[in-house]
Amino acid sequence: MLNIRNIAIIAHVDHGKTTLVDKMLMAGNLFRDNKQAGNLILDNNDLERERGITILSKNVSINYKGVKINIIDTPGHSDFGGEVERVLNMADGCILLVDAFEGPMPQTRFVLEKALQIGLKPVVVVNKVDKPNCRPEEVYEMVFDLMFSLGASEDQLDFPVVYGSAKNGWMGEDWRQPTDNIEYLLDKIVETIPAPRILEGTPQMLITSLDYSNYTGRIAIGRIHRGCLSEGMSVTIAHRDGTMEKTKIKEIHTFEGMGHVKTTQVECGDLCAIVGLEKFEIGDTICDSENPDPLPPIKIDEPTMSMLFTINNSPFFGREGKYCTSRQIEERLQKELQKNLALRVEKTDGFDSWIVYGRGVLHLSVLIETMRREGYELQVGQPQVVYKTIDGVKCEPIEEMTINTPEEFSSKLIDMVTRRRGEMVSMQTQGDRINMVFNIPSRGIIGFRTNALTASQGEAIIAHRFKDYEPYKGDIDHRLNGSMIALEDGTVYAYAIDKLQDRGRFFVSSQDKVYAGQIVGEHIHENDLVVNVSKAKQLTNVRASGTDEKAHIIPPVIFSLEEALEWIKEDEYVEVTPKSIRMRKVILDHLARKRAVRE
Repeated sequence: MLNIRNIAIIAHVDHGKTTLVDKMLMAGNLFRDNKQAGNLILDNNDLERERGITILSKNVSINYKGVKINIIDTPGHSDFGGEVERVLNMADGCILLVDAFEGPMPQTRFVLEKALQIGLKPVVVVNKVDKPNCRPEEVYEMVFDLMFSLGASEDQLDFPVVYGSAKNGWMGEDWRQPTDNIEYLLDKIVETIPAPRILEGTPQMLITSLDYSNYTGRIAIGRIHRGCLSEGMSVTIAHRDGTMEKTKIKEIHTFEGMGHVKTTQVECGDLCAIVGLEKFEIGDTICDSENPDPLPPIKIDEPTMSMLFTINNSPFFGREGKYCTSRQIEERLQKELQKNLALRVEKTDGFDSWIVYGRGVLHLSVLIETMRREGYELQVGQPQVVYKTIDGVKCEPIEEMTINTPEEFSSKLIDMVTRRRGEMVSMQTQGDRINMVFNIPSRGIIGFRTNALTASQGEAIIAHRFKDYEPYKGDIDHRLNGSMIALEDGTVYAYAIDKLQDRGRFFVSSQDKVYAGQIVGEHIHENDLVVNVSKAKQLTNVRASGTDEKAHIIPPVIFSLEEALEWIKEDEYVEVTPKSIRMRKVILDHLARKRAVRE
């Protein structure tokens, strides 16, 4: 019988979780001496590396002193709550990783709360103790208080704490005395975290995630709860809706290092991947073929945001993307639904648009960005929050938001939050910075980050997580300024921009191609302004001293995808293609727009 430990790693964005896993992989001697290991081995899709966040959870395993340790990397961001919950079902214990300076952050709280509810045993790692002005002891106290306030049991509160620096590759008992490896941490894991309980009887396995291979199709991944599964065995899949389906396991794999290894039989308590099953979803149970006994399915948090996705019908349709038709976009959304649990897709009355529901702007923008990189062209509308009626009262999602900012900017930020119907919960001074906690409606957060960073000269650290549904708080004023809209198709000329610069800030630069109805800038006043940016200078043969002054052009504002989604109003779309992100009016023609407003 194998000696196994299943652990999940919990940490806030950027506290060094993926780096720590890299070091654990090195300690398990996964890479041959001549094989060069990269950094951030787990965050292996480009988007994750660019943003420095983990989006999809992954499994790896190492062998340490004869014990097989399965490491499950969880996303730290509550927008990916759908990922977090089902991943924790596979673990018996967790490593809580906190930064020795920042301490536990709101996102950590979200995942930790889920882990303590399931009853996982924690090991606390205080990372980055090599940073100047760090405060490991205080952080340890903060973690204890946090666990106590989340209702941890006495056994869970009796946790070991390990200090160290994952980047420098050491972990030890005392933060003042660096060691030269991370074996202290691995020993603590083996010692503290319980081995999986061995349950005899008919096999049961809850499918908690999916993988896809171009050769074998969909692969079911999960942890064997009871009994054992072997190659060629006949089983029943119990679906979430209560139907049963008989099938056969073609191959069964276990995790070893970064990949799968084919095997003949997997015992209770280990994680495995099963190849050759036809119809299954996350949350289904694989059980005995004769007397099936399903496990309760996974409960996933409801979506709180929605966005309209539609095909790209702008004049620049099909110039940059490979997949532009409604059939291709619909197939891609259906494929995403299979592995992205917290997502919902609904068809609208039109045949070429869908309403996509998700956990937040980040969750949906990651999907859009992934599609864009795969060569899709599409347009998306303004993010909307999902309202619910509870006991006859209209309710909206409320989030808990923490802002950490230098003292001199705090009053500006408090003013911005209260205008967006936020309420302050607490305020603490830490050195020359202030930590503030607010309850704010989700729709107040849309577009808040860019304004807050401008107001605080880029110093504010903002994090938020979904809290609950509460009665509707009233209207919120969003962006006050109108848009500047191109009058006709053509090329942008520096001469035209130079003459229009006092009307607002531009998003396009000289020699860009634009079309009528595209948003080319932000107006300084509240109304929309139609401008002709493709007007060239009329040349004559008359020379006068004052006619030839140079055009001085301020560089354009470049938006990221999230910023664009948060900036647009309800009568505007963001057009997303593999090479560019443009903003446009839903009705492109200037006169038709006027008519629509009148009606």
